[in-house]
Parts: sequence; C-alpha cells; structure tokens
Amino acid sequence: MRIATPIRTLFALFVTALLAGTSVLVATPPAEAATESPTECPNRTLPPPPVDKSEEPPPGEQSPTPLPVPETPAGGERMAECGIVRPADSPEPPEDITAAAWLVQDLDTGYVLAAKNPHGRYRPASLIKTLLALVVLEELPPDHVVVATKEDANQECTCVGLVEGGEYTVDQLIHALLMHSGNDVAHALATALGGVDAAVEKMNALAEWLGAADTRAATPSGLDGPGMMTSAYDMSLIFRYAMQQPAYAEAVGTKHIDFPGGPGEPDFPVYNDNPLWASYEGFLGGKTGFTDDARHTYVGAAERDGRRIAVVLLQAEQQPIRVAEQAQRLLDYGFGLAAVGKEPVGTVTTAPPFSSVDEDGEGTDVIDVATTSPNDPFGTTGWIVTLIVTVLVLTGLLVGHRKGLLRRPD
Repeated sequence: MRIATPIRTLFALFVTALLAGTSVLVATPPAEAATESPTECPNRTLPPPPVDKSEEPPPGEQSPTPLPVPETPAGGERMAECGIVRPADSPEPPEDITAAAWLVQDLDTGYVLAAKNPHGRYRPASLIKTLLALVVLEELPPDHVVVATKEDANQECTCVGLVEGGEYTVDQLIHALLMHSGNDVAHALATALGGVDAAVEKMNALAEWLGAADTRAATPSGLDGPGMMTSAYDMSLIFRYAMQQPAYAEAVGTKHIDFPGGPGEPDFPVYNDNPLWASYEGFLGGKTGFTDDARHTYVGAAERDGRRIAVVLLQAEQQPIRVAEQAQRLLDYGFGLAAVGKEPVGTVTTAPPFSSVDEDGEGTDVIDVATTSPNDPFGTTGWIVTLIVTVLVLTGLLVGHRKGLLRRPD
C-alpha cells in the first residue's frame, strides 16, 4: 500500500501523539526554554554567502528557493536554540572549537549530548558523500562492475585515480569514496545510478525520508553547487543511520585497500585519510570535507567502554588547532557528559519508510529501506500499538455498521 506524502505525514503525527508519554518514544528530557526563536538564529534559512562563483546556476536557470524552515525543530525544543546548547550544570565545551555549528551524540541511543547552532544551515562539502554511498549501497550490488569514463577521470580533485576504461566493483568504489573522498569515484557512482541529476535526486529523496529537513544535495561529491546545504543536526542524523548499515560502517572503518590501477596497470594502495586513526583510541571512522565555501567539515565516531559517541563539525578552520583535534576534544567532551549521566538536550531519530505519489497519481517507492532502527520511535512496539489502535477503530466501525443493519426496517 502506497500512501501519499500529506496523508503519511498526518498519520505519523497521529501515531506520535498517541504514543507520547509511553516508553516507546525516546523523549527529550525537560529542559530550559530556547533563548531565541528559530528565525532569529544565524543561517537558519540559508548558509553564509558564497565566496566564489561555484554556486551560480547555469545560464538560464535560477538558484533553488531556500528549503522551508520547520515550525517545530527536529530533535526537540532545545534544538531550536542558537549558540551553545548543553545540559544544565554541565562543563563548558572545550576551547578553540572554531566550527560555526557542531553536535555531539550518543550513536546508539540518539541522545544529543551537546551542540552549537544545531539547525543552522551550512555547506557539507564531502560529508554529503555519505548520502551518495547510502543510495549506492541500496541500489547496486557490491560486485557490480563500473567502467570509468573520461569524464569520471577528469573530475576536480581530490581524486583516487580512476582511469578511463578501468573496471571497478561497487565495493571497491565505495571504499575509495569514503576512505579517500574521491570526487572521480563520486562521479562514476553517480553515473552508475543513472547520471548526476538522477543521483542527486535520489540523495535528496533519502534525506527527506530520514527527516533531514535542512539538507539539500546539489552535487554527488560535495563540491559546492546551487542550493547545497545541511545542518549539524542533519549530518548527525544521516551519519547515525549510515553507521547502522554494515557495509558503510565497514568502509569508513577500513584503513587500507589495494585499488585497481586501470587497464594494464598494477594495483596501488589507498589509505584512509581520516587523521584520527592515528591519534584517537577507539576511533570507528568518519568523513572529512573541504571546499572554499564550506570551509572544513568533519564527522567521526569512537567507542569506549561499550559506548559510541559521534561528532559533526561544520564550517570550521584549521587555526588555532587543526579540525581533527577539535573533533577529538568534542569526542572527549561527549564521553565525559555521557559518563556522568548528564541529561541529553535532544534526540537524533529517523523516520519510517515511505513511498511517494508521482505527477500521474501512481505510487512509486522512493527508497526501499529495511526496518526502522532499534531506537526509532516507530520501532516494533510502536507499530504493534498502532496495529492495535487500527483494529479497535475498525472494530468500532463494524459494530456500528452491524447495529445499523439490525435497526433497518424490513
């Protein structure tokens, strides 16, 4: 059964309201009210102005209109706040964090431990490759062979080194995409998905499904383009979902592979370029990014004593300390908050699968995702309760109909 988007949304809101107050929802604990409304936060509607012409649309086209700002922020009331968002009576965040927006979460529970400007809109740079990887993993088998084109090989680098005519499996390309952030690989995978425009459309459909309302991909690689944006909350949402997918977690957690060298050429080593592999105990993997407009972006996760903490930084600078060290300090901060049991300031949760209705009124599957995550408010228990309510409503209708038949004159 395919449900049109407005009906699906109303149904989800009904079920959410019905289940409020039960143990099914991961509720945001009570916290002090936001100090500013969402419209007063910097960059709540658009990222900062670009510094170059990379976001100018092609001749004859217009820039996309800004994404609408939800009246209720995803993740809880405190996610609408500007500036630092942290639990009451908690330590100050570490010094020298240059990111305009950041978020620290418990990767397993989805609790937001602390954040800065969580729904402020900035550019993702190569962090958007996570969306591309998720679409590829959903649609293409790992042994599917992609033949690189001249256009793939000539992409603006960072590049892994695809060679025109070279044959690569999807598994090899996914590893190179996430380990070394190859823009040539991103273009090749986008082509395999039906072309750049089709790939971007699928990436944005996935972002919508996840509930990432601040996110719009403009390119498959993260190179700046018209309308490109995300938020620290959204990238945390996307990364949390990605780390629940074994193939993604395995790829970002790989330190070294031998990559095909192209026709007649030997394989060559590709190393994971994430600097925390060498400096942070329990590091699980992540993704780096940079463009002139986005500046430095980062996402990564680590595990200690059975607890996994993840961090996202957007629009950061390498001075006074490198972005990787800033991420390390925020991870330490997150582990400290979790260890003392500080109440979270929000939650990172995903939405249930959905289908959409096209212009002809026919239902089409936007993305075929497996079941909801263990911490999804629409998990197994939630759907059982929903089923029970549905049965009760139908039973009431049938009983009323039967009584009507009994009262009908002969």
